[in-house]
Amino acid sequence: MLIKKRPDLAEHQVTDETLYHARRDFLARCGHLTCLSLFGGLLGCGDEASSATQTPQWLSDQLAQAQPPQPAFTTDETRTPFEDVTRYNNFYEFGSDKGDPARHSDRFKPHPWSVVVEGACQKPGRYALEDLVKPHRLEERIYRLRCVEAWSMVVPWVGLPLASLLRRFEPDSRARFVRFETLFDPQQMPGQAATFAAIDYPYVEGLRIDEAMHPLAFIAVGLYGKPLPAQNGAPLRLVVPWKYGFKSIKSIVRIEFVETQPLTTWERSAPSEYGFYANVNPAVDHPRWSQKSERRLPGSLFSPRVIPTRPFNGYEEVASLYSGMDLRRLF
Repeated sequence: MLIKKRPDLAEHQVTDETLYHARRDFLARCGHLTCLSLFGGLLGCGDEASSATQTPQWLSDQLAQAQPPQPAFTTDETRTPFEDVTRYNNFYEFGSDKGDPARHSDRFKPHPWSVVVEGACQKPGRYALEDLVKPHRLEERIYRLRCVEAWSMVVPWVGLPLASLLRRFEPDSRARFVRFETLFDPQQMPGQAATFAAIDYPYVEGLRIDEAMHPLAFIAVGLYGKPLPAQNGAPLRLVVPWKYGFKSIKSIVRIEFVETQPLTTWERSAPSEYGFYANVNPAVDHPRWSQKSERRLPGSLFSPRVIPTRPFNGYEEVASLYSGMDLRRLF
């Protein structure tokens, strides 16, 4: 088997209110020896941002030759600085605090890497990362990232359209959903070995097949023109910009074409709080806080950059995917 699963862990609600996160960030910064001034704008703390080590030359070459973003896949909003993008992360496999992924991912090895493809398709198998990525001309896309915790970033990803990748496996008519799975390896990912793990592992996410084939759906292998750091989901992650960030699964090792809607990790953990669709929707609040606005990073506890949240995170061209659906019930 590609991944050895642990027995189910106790379910635990871990996401807290927006103010709580801002306060936690403040306390973490104050307690760290290398913290910067609150007014310097750097929210993350910890060691230097981890980066993908021993990057293969072919990947470095492709990143260097990536196409600039097309008008449909960019924004004139200010990009979030690299330091914030790589030091302020939700990646529970490395720990539940925002700075944990950068601090605790030094043992993570994204190369060599392979992905198992299975299910309702004509070309299943185990594919090396090089075989998945090298046939494609990489491109940059500057997307907004909206977390369900009501903070947001603007990130210049580098990668390839998800649809271009999935079509190579020739999904058949039974493929109504795509299920994704993250690496399970507690030796490399210490958060998975925690006695009181926040969530069940391995991490599972899913999309409806038409969502996966939408032109905005993206597979990232880099950001800011560099290979993805471990804390950002090296060596490849999903980016679905009209959905809350937890849908954009990281460090993917399995892609499965399935007939029925997969049970995803946060649905299993707290089904009343995290739905399958997870479309950014300011009209549907989280049970414990409002989704009408967001904190755009960088910022500080005393000077937050609060902006209104837009339906589908501003990517309203996807609205036709959900025609006739009750997005309050199917959240």
